[in-house]
Amino acid sequence: MFHAIIPAVNVLRFSTQDATSNGWHLFASTMARKRRTELPGGESSESQEAGSGHGGVQRSPTQHQPQSQQQQLQQQGGYQGAGRGLAPQRGAYGGRGGGRTAPQQYYGGPPEYQQGQGRGGQQYSRGGAARRGAFVGGAEAPSAGGPSRPPAPELHQATQSPYQAVMTTPSSYGASSSTQAPDPLQISEVTEHIQDLSIQQEVTPGQHMQPASSKSLRYPLRPGKGTYGSKCVVKANHFFAELPDKDLHQYDVSIIPDVTSRGVNRAVMEQLVKLYRESHLGRRLPAYDGRKSLYTAGPLPFDYKEFNITLLDEEDAPGGARREREFKVIIKHASRADLHHLGMFLQGRRADAPQEALQVLDIVLRELPTARYSPVGRSFYSPDLGRRQPLGEGLESWRGFYQSIRPTQMGLSLNIDMSSTAFIEPLPVIDFVAQLLNRDVSARPLSDADRVKIKKALRGVKVEVTHRGNMRRKYRISGLTSQATRELTFPVDERGTMKSVVEYFQETYGFVIQHTQWPCLQVGNTQRPNYLPMEVCKIVEGQRYSKRLNERQITALLKVTCQRPKERELDILRTVSHNAYAADPYAKEFGIKISEKLAQVEARVLPAPWLKYHDSGREKDCLPQVGQWNMMNKRMVNGGTVNSWICINFARNVQDGLAHSFCHELAQMCMTSGMAYNPQPVLPVLSGRPDQVERVLKARFHDVMTKLQPHKKELDLLIVILPDNNGSLYGDLKRICETDLGIVSQCCLQKHVFKMSKQYLANVSLKINVKVGGRNTVLVDALSRRIPLVSDQPTIIFGADVTHPHPGEDSSPSIAAVVASQDWPEVTKYAGLVCAQSHRQEIIQDLYKTWNDPQRGTMHGGMIKELLISFRRATGQKPQRIIFYRDGVSEGQFYQVLFYELEAIRKACASLEPDYQPTVTFVVVQKRHHTRLFANNHSDRNSVDRSGNILPGTVVDSKICHPTEFDFYLCSHAGIQGTSRPAHYHVLWDENKFSADALQYARCTRSVSIVPPAYYAHLAAFRARFYMEPETSDSGSMTSGAVPGRGGGAGARTTRVPGVNAAVRPLPQLRENVKRVMFYC
Repeated sequence: MFHAIIPAVNVLRFSTQDATSNGWHLFASTMARKRRTELPGGESSESQEAGSGHGGVQRSPTQHQPQSQQQQLQQQGGYQGAGRGLAPQRGAYGGRGGGRTAPQQYYGGPPEYQQGQGRGGQQYSRGGAARRGAFVGGAEAPSAGGPSRPPAPELHQATQSPYQAVMTTPSSYGASSSTQAPDPLQISEVTEHIQDLSIQQEVTPGQHMQPASSKSLRYPLRPGKGTYGSKCVVKANHFFAELPDKDLHQYDVSIIPDVTSRGVNRAVMEQLVKLYRESHLGRRLPAYDGRKSLYTAGPLPFDYKEFNITLLDEEDAPGGARREREFKVIIKHASRADLHHLGMFLQGRRADAPQEALQVLDIVLRELPTARYSPVGRSFYSPDLGRRQPLGEGLESWRGFYQSIRPTQMGLSLNIDMSSTAFIEPLPVIDFVAQLLNRDVSARPLSDADRVKIKKALRGVKVEVTHRGNMRRKYRISGLTSQATRELTFPVDERGTMKSVVEYFQETYGFVIQHTQWPCLQVGNTQRPNYLPMEVCKIVEGQRYSKRLNERQITALLKVTCQRPKERELDILRTVSHNAYAADPYAKEFGIKISEKLAQVEARVLPAPWLKYHDSGREKDCLPQVGQWNMMNKRMVNGGTVNSWICINFARNVQDGLAHSFCHELAQMCMTSGMAYNPQPVLPVLSGRPDQVERVLKARFHDVMTKLQPHKKELDLLIVILPDNNGSLYGDLKRICETDLGIVSQCCLQKHVFKMSKQYLANVSLKINVKVGGRNTVLVDALSRRIPLVSDQPTIIFGADVTHPHPGEDSSPSIAAVVASQDWPEVTKYAGLVCAQSHRQEIIQDLYKTWNDPQRGTMHGGMIKELLISFRRATGQKPQRIIFYRDGVSEGQFYQVLFYELEAIRKACASLEPDYQPTVTFVVVQKRHHTRLFANNHSDRNSVDRSGNILPGTVVDSKICHPTEFDFYLCSHAGIQGTSRPAHYHVLWDENKFSADALQYARCTRSVSIVPPAYYAHLAAFRARFYMEPETSDSGSMTSGAVPGRGGGAGARTTRVPGVNAAVRPLPQLRENVKRVMFYC
């Protein structure tokens, strides 16, 4: 992909905030509800296994855009009204460009455009006679040449089919709104020919339209395989699965009374098969999904049958005997799964994947491990699969494996990977609480904060009682009592005679309660709660911990999961051998055979790109070696300027003298690297208390501005020294600086201040340079215009991501971020926008939006339009090509995300100029997958990097990839520790007709593992969470050392756009001077 287009870090290993060689960018217009944001780089902060599968596609959402206060649109809008001929138009869409940022604009082009003063070259439009109309502030201006033609955007990707869109018109400022619900998306067969999507002619952007069926959406076929780069062979953790030659049947299962627990359902079916397999089931061994479906290899002797099943309850009844539960099971024939279609699909002779047949095979292979281990999503865990490791605060890690059957070019493939996740230690509850609070629980009474922490940790946890000998009845905790145990009483007879819990346990069980000052556990339902003293309860083994881990627990879990490639490969092979698929009775029943050898795959290693540095340095250009390079003898290609700066020190152990020396060395490094950096601060280093961060920042800002304002100067940079473990300090500081004071800041941990290594200082100088508007390096190929389908005509590259709340946060909004390149042909500077949206909503709601202005009528705006205008103003060019990288979308969400977001891109373009429809390529970037690539020979030093991983630049587009669609794996970074995870790129729309080589051609630098725009969008979205959640986290806030994540795995993401009542708290406004730079790097 276009990784090297934005060399994201020009150097070495740098823990959380590797510097990116991006720089100044212009935010020409700003939506009042969009906030631009930042965060230290890295991968998921939540190491737990995501409990998500590749489900089917959901029904079409109802489009909804939450609306916050909008400021009055200025008369500075838009692309010129579409000329229809090949005559050049002057000043289309944008201002004079140049290096200085225009005042804040809203959803429209600058006034210069209307006066024909745009700076860019000649602009051409498609077909017809030239026109002089213009869109002003998002509304169409009158045309001098007669009535204007409404926008007629089209999506050109094969034969045309009608496509209608849903538009949104928020009713008032600050109010949420929604549109009519569109027809459901009927996910049906994908034909072999890719169909087209088009927006109906003669429809203005404000009209209500209905989306067509998703039959209109067809993913591009693979345009052939890439040939660029040196060929090699790698191994992948995919195991060939022979397609069975069996007649598969599906049966509907009804269990009465209805039970929500899959475990109970499985126990019922297990008992049924045990009793009736030989007699009534025709000796078939069925596979069951735990819900409503049963599958068999061959038909059962009946089409409909009822069974009565008796189960013994796992919990003891009050009298001591185990309770019997009666169930009625109805099995009814539903359909046959068509393996012939699956075979044709795998051969590339059908375009649609028969999901039902794949699902059957997946369920069959999951039957045995589900019975043996604890299933979590698509993974299975057990203390028998590896040593348990303590994670602290009553948690431990269990080892396990991920398993999924996938259609690939080599046929069916079983993807197996190693995995670890957090489980609750099976401890006595008293011991668990002691670990949770990290203190002697008998030393002092519980505080209110202690009670909240205990309640959150234990709610929903299953415990068994220990005071009744062998009778270990199990209960689920619903809460804690508000009173201490010694104060609790309950009625013991119908007359209402009260007895204390302490007396009851002593008289009934001879058990003396020790911790009478503690609350009791509340179990059962809230209407008739039971009280259990903590000391008589023990946590039941095998309960996964699905809430948010704190930083120490994440670190401990990462240590467990971090394996060198050779060790991981051996563990995967051992797991496949241990699972013994050849002896699996279900696999044998259905005729599924699994290879025990890793797939060997042809790969290519793409050559590293040449990087351009400033001509004044000893080295004017550089060729990275094994994905790495440094700044020795090099100077930044565009050094930024820091005239005015100060330093605040929040680390008690760092003395003022040391802080001053550190700042001096950092200034020297910045100057050596090519920046114009004043070595003297405006004010001396100030030490502040972390618990008074807001007061300290505001007071110091007032002092420095008192000194600077008479000279009409601004504060360019704030250097902040933080303690290594700083709790919420980092997030609070960024929120105050970027949304309140308007300061660009650079944080440094005290451990780095003490070491003061040249390598660290060089990295920080790179980060500072892009934050103050500089540029670290540029691709030589970009300067010489040799990047395929980017350099030949003005191209804007977008990155988009949505980050979701952490597990356990049930109401926090999701954060969407979109970034877009602001220079061409270099493509190194990125502007970004962020917004809050509905909880766990994956579709980005504010890509395009409309609203009614009392004076101007229907107005058009949104993130895409704003960034297009910003690009035009910065470059003087109108983008003729859009490349849109979308991060974080799972396979089950491809249809909806493409359907709505491609529509939003189209409408945003049409709102600028009726006939303005640049060609679009829409690519999903996935990191949360389980494909791993290993060197064919771990001992061959020419095929591995220093960490033992495959070489950066390794690309795979055969064998383990999709049978027909345009996807590939690219490992664009060198490994540090553990096993590198290649990024998976899947092209969902391609009007630019990329070849495989063109899309894979350039790649990123060492520290960025995915295409940089997607990476920047991820950083921006994660930074915004600091603005919104300064008070969150009971068990330890995110610190500056924590790695940003996608919000954890627990809790399903949805592509169902919420309705009108889904209120979302808006993000605080970013200050103007912060928006103009890549402050989140």
